[in-house]
Amino acid sequence: MPARPIPYQPGYEHPEPEEGETTRELVETMRGIVETTFENYGYPVRSVHAKSHGLLRGELTVLPDLPQELAQGLFARPGTYAAVLRFSTNPGDLLDDSVSVPRGLAVKVVGVEGDRLPGSEGQATQDFVMVNAPAFAAPTAKKFLGNTKLLAKTTDAPQGLKKALSTVLRGAEAALEAVGGKSAMLTTMGGHPNTHILGDTFFTQTPFLYGANMAKLSIAPASHELRELTDSKIDVAGRPEALREEVKAFFAENEGEWVLRVQLCTSIETMPIEDASVEWPEAESPYIEVARLKVGRQPSWDEERSRAIDLGMSFSPWHGLADHRPLGSINRARKPAYEMSSGFRAAHSGCPMHEPRRAEEVPI
Repeated sequence: MPARPIPYQPGYEHPEPEEGETTRELVETMRGIVETTFENYGYPVRSVHAKSHGLLRGELTVLPDLPQELAQGLFARPGTYAAVLRFSTNPGDLLDDSVSVPRGLAVKVVGVEGDRLPGSEGQATQDFVMVNAPAFAAPTAKKFLGNTKLLAKTTDAPQGLKKALSTVLRGAEAALEAVGGKSAMLTTMGGHPNTHILGDTFFTQTPFLYGANMAKLSIAPASHELRELTDSKIDVAGRPEALREEVKAFFAENEGEWVLRVQLCTSIETMPIEDASVEWPEAESPYIEVARLKVGRQPSWDEERSRAIDLGMSFSPWHGLADHRPLGSINRARKPAYEMSSGFRAAHSGCPMHEPRRAEEVPI
């Protein structure tokens, strides 16, 4: 019989020593990134995941007849919601796609009612912010700060240097994976394989409340056309916008469907809350489908969509229902850091952040 999910207890979360100072430094480090890129580009971009590759409108359908432990929060009852998807890569600067780095998928589900998280009162959205690896590159907020400081030092580095470094790191990561290893730091710094972004599976990496329980979430390709793209190599030579071009070509001819899945915490020893670098073992608690995400044929990127979403929308794990409160030190530190980033964009673009309440308010 499968293990039962463990109910959340406040004792599973515990602040790091000097966590307040760590969070303050993280906000200031990310502020330094956005100030540098604003000076370079003349317009504001995100402090992380600055470059978008696909900006799409879709629908999220919650499955009927979910068991009680899965029918929580957004997924408590069947229904269909409008959704906005933003595919991106993780640096805070706009890089040539030959600098291959981890990918992100942010999803904003619109028309979600219920008790809200602090800072999202009055909103009607649920955001999911994911990356294409099952565990975070740092265990704690303090280590996350150290990694962010390292990335911040590269923000102003010449693109040619980053391209050369990425080539070396891809080779090192490929050699490591050939013997069964993997390095989150190598892929973060530019060693990610040059594969199609639409074939990737995405993960929250960090844990969240799931009603009375705790969980991680994931979005994986479901339709045949998307699954065929998994690990499919793309040519980035001479194509600075290769990922954007590939996404645009796909949605000009195809629809896409993903599954949204939940992995419930069933062991606090093997599925810790305060160490985000630990991959929760699927042998103990597999990901279970709770919803489907569908996207029809459409133009996946243009300047108008970029103004509406890249400039006019923010995505944060803290936009959502109290039933899906983010857990752990990294998520606690993310809240003010993401608020700073979106506030900077709003102040320097003349474009206030838009948080749609109904499907007809989605700007694409």
